[in-house]
Amino acid sequence: MSPESKRDLTPQLVVAMTGASGVGAADLLLERSPWPVALVASDWARKVYTYECGDFDDLASRASARYAPDNLWAPISSGSVPTVGMVVLPCSAHSLAQIATGLGDNLIARAAHCHLKEKRPLILCLRETPMTSIDLENAARAAKAGATIMPLSPPFYMFHPKPLAAITARELLGAFVDRVLALLGQPAAANWGTVQ
Repeated sequence: MSPESKRDLTPQLVVAMTGASGVGAADLLLERSPWPVALVASDWARKVYTYECGDFDDLASRASARYAPDNLWAPISSGSVPTVGMVVLPCSAHSLAQIATGLGDNLIARAAHCHLKEKRPLILCLRETPMTSIDLENAARAAKAGATIMPLSPPFYMFHPKPLAAITARELLGAFVDRVLALLGQPAAANWGTVQ
């Protein structure tokens, strides 16, 4: 195989967006990721992003690879393709249920299954509240299989002594995204030890 025909073998971070509010956090994740991003978004995620943030194509253009949710031929649907990990942000209760029960009928659920079976990081940023007992059982099942359950809850303590009224939504979501990236091995610029 000639050097020109070789694919870039740099491991990517898989970012999946599902149909829940809070899609602006995925925008910041793409912006701050030190790794190339493979992006897959459900149809509802695209609609919610357009409603909450603007043109989805602007977000997608920043990913190194983009896949449709029904593209089960995508490289990220195979556990043989190395990745840094996978983040589902936001993760709807529906997607949590699919992942927790091992369904693989779309690329998001299939890629998540690959991360679980290959024992790679899978972070599910749940965006559902209040949660039913069904959601809690699904979260527990996914966690038992190896996923990290990380509800989209910003670390408010990071802004002390700044008044809450002066903190922007972007700052809150950014602090959350920094925590996600820290779980994947990218240290945050600030943490509890640096702000207290």
